[in-house]
Amino acid sequence: MVNLSVIHITTHNPNSVKFEPSKKAKQKLNAMNISFKDKVALVTGGASGIGFAAAKAFAEAGASVALADINESAALKASKELESLGYKVLAIKCDVTNEMEVKAMVEKTVAVYGRLDVAYNNAGMHVPVAETADALSEDFDKAIAINLKGIWSCMKYELQQMRKQGSGAIVNCSSQSGLVGTANLGAYTAAKHGVVGLTKASALEYVSRGIRINCICPGTTETPMVANAVADRPEHMDAIISAIPQGRMGKAEEIASAVLWLCSEGAGFMIGQAVTPDGGYTIK
Repeated sequence: MVNLSVIHITTHNPNSVKFEPSKKAKQKLNAMNISFKDKVALVTGGASGIGFAAAKAFAEAGASVALADINESAALKASKELESLGYKVLAIKCDVTNEMEVKAMVEKTVAVYGRLDVAYNNAGMHVPVAETADALSEDFDKAIAINLKGIWSCMKYELQQMRKQGSGAIVNCSSQSGLVGTANLGAYTAAKHGVVGLTKASALEYVSRGIRINCICPGTTETPMVANAVADRPEHMDAIISAIPQGRMGKAEEIASAVLWLCSEGAGFMIGQAVTPDGGYTIK
């Protein structure tokens, strides 16, 4: 097991300086006065990491939340945690590679809550580190199926509902690897670049119908998926973490706050954009 509390300071680079957000800054992460009162939010991959942070943030902002995850027990556990805090949360089991499960996810959300106002398509997976010549075709297919086609399937059914309503906001999860090349992660990089392109194309289709679509491209963030990557490929991940100009990994709550803003009325002029909270990684 990897202790996330120390991952961000683990580096073989003696010149790397690590900075932590202040306690005051952490308290302000969800203090942007964004309200989703009487709104319905759907989050995929919502049982852990950035997805859970986003689901919690939407709930804290007043939304009724549909929390979907391929791991049904994890989704139920996460929803019960939020319900214990007084929030309205619906747990849904959904494999985003199964189009019928995606369709049922949206239908259940609407059946229970009556509408769908915002969606954060967060479900994704990493791939084994490998040179292109050595990568397995099944790993490539899986990366595309989950990280790209899964986003497409979710948008397809979310948009069918939002189109009826004449309003809505969608944020798709890409990655810093959707903007730059990441050696030895070809399939992941290709899928995440695809999410950016899909977001832009779809945004143009629906902007005139009151629906905004954007994507977020997080840098390396403290999540269970990254913890597993650090444990499995420490040298590869150490090189990526050490190259972050801010000197640390991101927090799931920091990414979630950007997602909420993109879904809010305050981001009403944001159409088809790739917002990049990455500690400066992609501007070098």
